[in-house]
Amino acid sequence: MDTPSINPKDQEYISAKSYLLQTSTDSGFNLYDHLSTCLTKILDERPENVYDVFEDISKDTKRSKFTSNKGEGEDADQDPEDDAETPLPNLMELAFYFEQAGVGLNREEVIRVWMALKQLVDTHNLQHVRFWGKVFGTEQSYYVAEVEYREGEEEQEEEEEEAEENADEDTEKEEGEEGEEEAEEDDTPKPDFKPPPVVPKEDKAGPNKKTYFVCNDPGKPWIKLPLVTPAQVTAARSIKKFFTGRLDAPVVSYPPFPGNESNYLRAQICRISAGTHISPLGFYQFDEEEEEEEEGEGRDNFVENLDFEGIPVKELVDPSLSNWVHHVQHILPQGRCVWWNPVQKNEDEFEDEEEEEEREEPDEPEPEQGPPLLTPLSEDAEIGSMPPWTSRLSSNLIPQYAIACINSNLWPGAHAFATGKKFENVYVGHGHKYSQDNYSPPSVPAIMEEFPSGPEITEAEDPTPEEEAALRAARQEAAEAAEDMEEAEEEGSDED
Repeated sequence: MDTPSINPKDQEYISAKSYLLQTSTDSGFNLYDHLSTCLTKILDERPENVYDVFEDISKDTKRSKFTSNKGEGEDADQDPEDDAETPLPNLMELAFYFEQAGVGLNREEVIRVWMALKQLVDTHNLQHVRFWGKVFGTEQSYYVAEVEYREGEEEQEEEEEEAEENADEDTEKEEGEEGEEEAEEDDTPKPDFKPPPVVPKEDKAGPNKKTYFVCNDPGKPWIKLPLVTPAQVTAARSIKKFFTGRLDAPVVSYPPFPGNESNYLRAQICRISAGTHISPLGFYQFDEEEEEEEEGEGRDNFVENLDFEGIPVKELVDPSLSNWVHHVQHILPQGRCVWWNPVQKNEDEFEDEEEEEEREEPDEPEPEQGPPLLTPLSEDAEIGSMPPWTSRLSSNLIPQYAIACINSNLWPGAHAFATGKKFENVYVGHGHKYSQDNYSPPSVPAIMEEFPSGPEITEAEDPTPEEEAALRAARQEAAEAAEDMEEAEEEGSDED
């Protein structure tokens, strides 16, 4: 049986319709259905000058399909106003600007970090979240998120963590009480030496003003880093270690570091933030209510300037860098942002008045001071013959659309951009500070000298039994001779 032949025109029609029915790999729609919807709308509404408004009708049709599909998921009932108040940053927009500056992460990695930040926002009640940066490690890397809790939320989480820690401490105390009772019975004299006072850490201020979470891979659970202490900041300035990527890894160094890798990472994060987080001049300003504070106390808070209109890009890349300022407090050599007097008297230390009079008061140390907040970058010290910062345009070919890029030479890996009213900071590096010379650990101190030996402290060897017998005999003879002498003197006095 012969198959009926298909008309060539019908074949062309079928081929053309098949082509128009091809589904787009991006949107999932096809042109045939789109044209059918547009023509139906035109015939129903009968607009004037349909030739001129066809493009607008096509855009409205596409927009309506996108909006309807977006609302079909689990977030369909979510109020669009809630999205505007979310602390989640638009990381893709920031990545677009950093890509122009030639820094940052690849797009796939940025999307994964963005989803991980969303997971962090969904599990914690946060007020502000930003992607701090990435710290490379020998085994794994750290992705760092900088957050601020809403009022009271962080305290609740800390109370829950402290309750768990206290439960473990109670069991340890019960085991150690027996040993303490035995120690109280011991009457061994104790030395009078008292070590220097421990510099207290700053809670919710200074280096601990922000909270930091880290993870080794976007999508894995975020881990909250502990608060940093002044001793850890001071020790971190004296060592230089590569990170392994394991928070519980020990930090083997000299001078010894008081903590593990999580503490060392937290110390380096606060040091990098204090030295490299910058913003355009005028974007932040001090609150009018705090202007009356004394200059000696310093300021640690500022507010966003709503009247800030932006600085031209050409002025932002000026070599003087007078249009950029630091908006994170400087860390003093003591390891704090606000100096603490180690010689201040404590009532518990002086129980008796006599001891207080006999005790010599130490000299009052000079308070440490650093540059205040919002200090221009033009006042930063040079690194030998090299400037501390490098500024440039993202493109010299199209300067009217270029952005300002700032790179830190003191902390390689710290970058910032600014364009109009937008700016951001990011760090991608190994967490090491630049040094003109190759790093060499400080030498071990010399061995302490022994106490000078003398006859009063020299220990004599024990005598032999023969020597002891001879010594007793000599002492007895000397005693008898002394008695004979006394008797002779008494007899002579009687005769007189």
